[in-house]
Amino acid sequence: MEGVSLKCFTWILIVVHCANAIGKYRGLEFIEPCSKSQPDLESCLARSANALTQQFAHGLPQLGYPEVEPIILDEVRIALGGGPDGYNAQFRDVAARGVSALRITGLRTRISHDEVQIQLALNIPRIRAAAKYRSSGKLILVQASGAGDYWGEYDGVKAKIFIRAKPYLNEGHKYLRLQQLKMDFSVQKIKMGVENVHDGNTILQAALNLFINSNSQELLKEMKPSLRRKLIQVMTTFVENLFAKVPYDAWISD
Repeated sequence: MEGVSLKCFTWILIVVHCANAIGKYRGLEFIEPCSKSQPDLESCLARSANALTQQFAHGLPQLGYPEVEPIILDEVRIALGGGPDGYNAQFRDVAARGVSALRITGLRTRISHDEVQIQLALNIPRIRAAAKYRSSGKLILVQASGAGDYWGEYDGVKAKIFIRAKPYLNEGHKYLRLQQLKMDFSVQKIKMGVENVHDGNTILQAALNLFINSNSQELLKEMKPSLRRKLIQVMTTFVENLFAKVPYDAWISD
C-alpha cells in the first residue's frame, strides 16, 4: 500500500510540473523551441517567427495585442529645399494597414552565453496608409500651403532588422533584454496622393498629386529619416514587450 501511495504521489508531482511547464507558454504553443545545437537553427527560428506573425494577423491578447492593425505613427515630417519658400509637410496620425501580412524571408543569428544577435529580412506585399497632412511653401513654383487627407499604397516593401539582446534571469526563468534595434527598408512601387484639400482648391490638389506621383521615390527618400525613427520606436516597444512576456527558452533551448 505504501508503494502505491508513493507512486501516486510521484505521478501527482509529474502532472503538476507538466502543468506548470505548459502554463508558462499557454497560448503560445505555435512557437517552436529551437535547439542551439541543431544544424538548421536559423531555419527553425525563422519558422517560429513566421508562426508568430501569422498569429498576430488575428491578434494576440495574451501578449497585450488584441488587435495589431492599424499601426499608428503619431507624426512624420518632410522638408524639400530651404529658405522661406522651402516645402514642408507634416503628416499626423498615420494609420498603416497590411503590416501583419509580413513574412520572414531570411534570418541570421549569433548566440553566446551573454548575448544574442539576430538579423531579419522580411517582405510585406502591400502597406496602405492614411493620415492628416498640413504643408507650407512652394512645389514646382506653385504655392502649396494647405491641409487635407493623405493616402498611400506601398507595394513590395522589404526591410532588414538587426536586434541585439542580453539574457537575464527573472524568478528562475531566462528572458531577453533588448540592447539595440536597427532597421532599414525599401519600397518597390509607390502610389500616393492628397484629397479634401482645405478650401476645396482643386488646382492645388491636382498639382500636389502630379508632383507626388512623379517623384514618389525621391519623396520617400526625404521622408525616410523621420519615418525610420518612428518605426524604430514602434518596433522597439513591440520587441521589448515580446521579450518581457515570452521566456528565452520558448525560442531557444540549451
